[in-house]
Amino acid sequence: MVELKDNFKPDISSRADIKQIITRFYDKLLNDEKMLPFFQEIVQKNQLEQHLEIITDFWNDILFDTLTYTNNVMQKHVDVNVLVSFNKAHFSIWVSYFIDTINTLFYGENSERMKSRAQSIATVMQLKMKLYQ
Repeated sequence: MVELKDNFKPDISSRADIKQIITRFYDKLLNDEKMLPFFQEIVQKNQLEQHLEIITDFWNDILFDTLTYTNNVMQKHVDVNVLVSFNKAHFSIWVSYFIDTINTLFYGENSERMKSRAQSIATVMQLKMKLYQ
């Protein structure tokens, strides 16, 4: 795919746009040997599509003030951390792929807000998991 110049890219304007971002983002995560272990169980249980829908709901709530995500995102990550330990490098990779995916597809206020919130969420999670020493 040819990357569009920023001023020709649309801004994120719908749940479908968010789903496109999340799907491409997870393609990157699942092809990274450092990140795959965090999603191995989801893939093995054939629950990836359901997971993508849940994550799309989470981001839709953040960007468009909907109320569809009902889980505790921090607790979910704490639970995973018991099975596969997070470290700062994992969060750096996560943020990098996330921002790169958004930048490839979209440009605008919602795009910037999504990237900013992703960085903030990653920072808070690292703080709560005591990864800043």
